Amino acid sequence: MNDLGFLRDFVIIFGVAIGINFLFHRLRIAPVVGYLISGVLLGPSMLGIVKDGGLIEILAQVGVILLLFLIGIEFSIEELVRINRTVFLGGFLQVFLTTIVVLFISLYFGVSVEKGIFMGLLVAMSSTAIVFKLLSDRGEMDSPQGRISAGILIFQDLSIVAIVLLLPMLGGPSGFSAVNVLLNVFWALAIMGLVIVVSRFVVPLMLNNIVQTHSRELFLISIVMICIGTAWLTSLVGLSLALGAFLAGLVISESAYGHQAFSEILPLKDIFVILFFVSIGMLLDINSVIRNPFFVLLAVLTILVIKFAAGMLIPIVLGYPIRIGVLVGVTLAQIGEFSFVLSKEGIDLGLMTGDDYQVFLASAIVTMVFTPFMIQGSGRFSEYFERLPVSDALKFGRFREEIVKRTVLKKHVIIVGFGLNGRNVSRVLSASGIPFVVLELNPETVRIEKKKGVPILFGDASKESVLEHANVIAALSVVIAISDAAATRRIVELTRRLAPSVYIIARTRYTNEVNPLYSLGANDVIPEEFETSIEIISRVLHRYFIPADEIEKHIREVRKGGYEILRNVQQKYSLFPELKQHLPDIEIETIRIEKTSPLVGMTLAQVGFRNKYGVTVLAIQRDKETITNPSGETGLMALDIVIFIGTRDNISSVSCVV
Repeated sequence: MNDLGFLRDFVIIFGVAIGINFLFHRLRIAPVVGYLISGVLLGPSMLGIVKDGGLIEILAQVGVILLLFLIGIEFSIEELVRINRTVFLGGFLQVFLTTIVVLFISLYFGVSVEKGIFMGLLVAMSSTAIVFKLLSDRGEMDSPQGRISAGILIFQDLSIVAIVLLLPMLGGPSGFSAVNVLLNVFWALAIMGLVIVVSRFVVPLMLNNIVQTHSRELFLISIVMICIGTAWLTSLVGLSLALGAFLAGLVISESAYGHQAFSEILPLKDIFVILFFVSIGMLLDINSVIRNPFFVLLAVLTILVIKFAAGMLIPIVLGYPIRIGVLVGVTLAQIGEFSFVLSKEGIDLGLMTGDDYQVFLASAIVTMVFTPFMIQGSGRFSEYFERLPVSDALKFGRFREEIVKRTVLKKHVIIVGFGLNGRNVSRVLSASGIPFVVLELNPETVRIEKKKGVPILFGDASKESVLEHANVIAALSVVIAISDAAATRRIVELTRRLAPSVYIIARTRYTNEVNPLYSLGANDVIPEEFETSIEIISRVLHRYFIPADEIEKHIREVRKGGYEILRNVQQKYSLFPELKQHLPDIEIETIRIEKTSPLVGMTLAQVGFRNKYGVTVLAIQRDKETITNPSGETGLMALDIVIFIGTRDNISSVSCVV
């Protein structure tokens, strides 16, 4: 029975991981953090439940191989060519600046150049898993900060291969010797050349024959053999197992069976990667952290400051305003999961001592745990930076000159954001001859679309001066079509304050964001989640040959009932917005007749709303009945909702009587 002790360890590991991840799911914290904490709890410095740490470390190494293998499958030369300058320029600057700053700090404390570079590379990596999940949950993947953060993370994932190749040079006995460098480069090129030959001639022929057997098991075994075999081959010439796994993935990606291989390996990867992060957490010595709390705290603060500063600088260099820079800096401020892969390699190569590793591990886990809360508060944090006495180039972006001249448009539509929704709206407006102007934060998009003749301006619509330059006061409508929920709320509130009569249409991702936007002054809020359900209903009914007119009837009923449920707040601009635009002094308001009101039981003629107070009763809502255009003989009952039209002062005088 003792020989089966590892099964007990696996049951404990996965049991604890399930419990902690369930809790972290409720707290909206990435699963990676849960795996790390599970390892800390089960490790020898705390509960010490898991006994066979050696076996788990071996399986964790398999997890690293599978992780790099899947990255290789997803990677292709064609994809690399399509990657824009945000990835290359932004990603390179972020990794380079972070590494250089950490190197200088390390040199100040007497650390060698090799170890300083290694520590810089560790700190430079951010968590793709955590950031992508949080941005996706917040609906900000298509926002400016989402696109920039994703581009930098893609570069980091790609650079991990070059870093893995660099590590043996850093940790070799002769450090950065020319012979060392040339030898490693030679072997790397030789292996890559062999991989290219194999991927072009051997693997496609082999996989084609295997696929023709229609044996799923044979296909899976072959893929695993290629993965582990290539990793083993690279290790024989002194290169990393991880690099070999990546090259194996690259071999598969160039074949016609890459997607199937990815789907087959993905479940295995998930299991082994869990073991990897648990094994990392088990290596954390809590006693060492307790003995050195100051160093851990100092490391956490240093990492956050350096990564925030480097991440914030990238959007500013690319021409974005400081608000976007702050949001990106906060998003990328944590340590990434690949840093743990590198740290394991660093220990084996003598680039990290045990104490260094403990401080790094503890601080890395802390930054990952803090990330969801930091991103949640990044909007308010960016507002603080905007209030600083900085130049307009920083506050509004380097392309602010595009909006210096005030547009002469009147009765036009302002479109905020030029993604899919913004493009469709502008296309229809252009075809209909309706004047419009687009506000977009991506300078590359602005440059390209301007050449096409699109009336597009570079600017952050959450800034008062930008909306003023777009002449929001003279606009008839403002369409907000961006994926940033926080920015959408700010734009709605600011637009309503600057232009009380303008009609505001806001697009949002989820239904729970509808009411906050209405309360800030939006006239219409279109939740994608709800509209997607309507499209699904339409397509399902089409499959059952339901007539088109009946489908339209069902959709109208669903949309009417749905939006009444979603919009449960009273908005003074929700009724007859066009009338409000042409008669800006007129207000439309609703007042409830309370049970104790002296008006209960009186008719409209007896009250004399028009003669005494100068207001007109448009309708009365009584339970589920709506009395439109009521006569003077219509009586008022308790809990009636009376809809008035009149000036603000006159309606206020009625409120005092009711």
